[in-house]
Amino acid sequence: MRLLGIRALQRMPRCGVLVRMKATPGTASLSYLFAEPPAPGAVIEVAPGILWTRIPLPFQLNHVNVYLIDDGDGWTVLDTGIGNDATRTVWEALVAGPLAGRRLTRLIVTHYHPDHIGLAGWLAERFDLPLLTSQTTYLGCLNISLSPGALDAKPYRDFYLRNGLDAETTARVSTQGHGYLKMVTSLPPTFIRMVAGDTLKLGGRTFSVLTGDGHAPEQIMLYCAEEKLFFAADQVLAKISPNVSVWAVEPKGDPLGLYLRSLRALRAQLPEDALVLPGHQLPFHGLHTRCEELMAHHEERCAAIRAACRTLPRSPAELVPVIFHRALDPHQMSFAFSEVLAHVNYMLARGELAWAEPERGIERVTIARKSARRRR
Repeated sequence: MRLLGIRALQRMPRCGVLVRMKATPGTASLSYLFAEPPAPGAVIEVAPGILWTRIPLPFQLNHVNVYLIDDGDGWTVLDTGIGNDATRTVWEALVAGPLAGRRLTRLIVTHYHPDHIGLAGWLAERFDLPLLTSQTTYLGCLNISLSPGALDAKPYRDFYLRNGLDAETTARVSTQGHGYLKMVTSLPPTFIRMVAGDTLKLGGRTFSVLTGDGHAPEQIMLYCAEEKLFFAADQVLAKISPNVSVWAVEPKGDPLGLYLRSLRALRAQLPEDALVLPGHQLPFHGLHTRCEELMAHHEERCAAIRAACRTLPRSPAELVPVIFHRALDPHQMSFAFSEVLAHVNYMLARGELAWAEPERGIERVTIARKSARRRR
């Protein structure tokens, strides 16, 4: 293991064996390099010159993974945590503790969700860091998270009502449900654009820049072919399916189709034994296996929607309990509803579903007739 010259690495827990953990029944197990995540405020060296830490989140998914990559005379930061005082405190403790002695050099943000970009503006200003990200991430954050009242406007409320949410739920989702999206500090006025196909040199490594879609448009991922290191962001997670949602600004979009296309591309481009360093949960080996599990998971959801629509037309809101079988708070409902609509739009695009006649302003889908499917 390469000596990095910081005292904290001498105290870091290391694990030289793979911990086998059971994956989806009927498939091979994923292989986990570490049985446990870093303790709060600590870092783990997952590969020579690559540190892994966790930033707490005040949600059911209670953490985001942040990585620090050796950049010669300092560390490049990959993702940030949300924009609140608790996250600032964590970063100050990291810089004064396990990261002490080496500066931060650059900030890479994988996508515009607040748990990944939320503190980017503060970090960039506090440590004088250039921001590297995709153009979609930068502009999307400005438009969605940093545009006052954008998500509370009438066209967005009408989007929920038209797809079957009642007025009370719509009011809660369009206000309380979107609070998370606003947990972002003001972005730097400039950024350095990352584009799929670019190469990025960090320290002694060369990374290929990849982008994925479906969970977030133009989500940045990094791959070092020489060491088979894959920073996957939220595109591939070990035990949960990344949220894939249709949002009001693009009501007829097909993010699920784009997500599945991205998974197929990753499976074709990268090796099965790459070390996957995801945005949440534990790093793992078994990329192809996990891509196949995620694709099967979404097909199961489509099958459940197909079965529900055989009996009578259903609005997207009426399909939420078909997929999600527990009580949902406004934050969870906003994601659940939007993910169900992603499956509906995907099945509409494939000709499996068709829109029925609206009833009292509410749109519903039904099973498409075979003749309509053949015409597509």
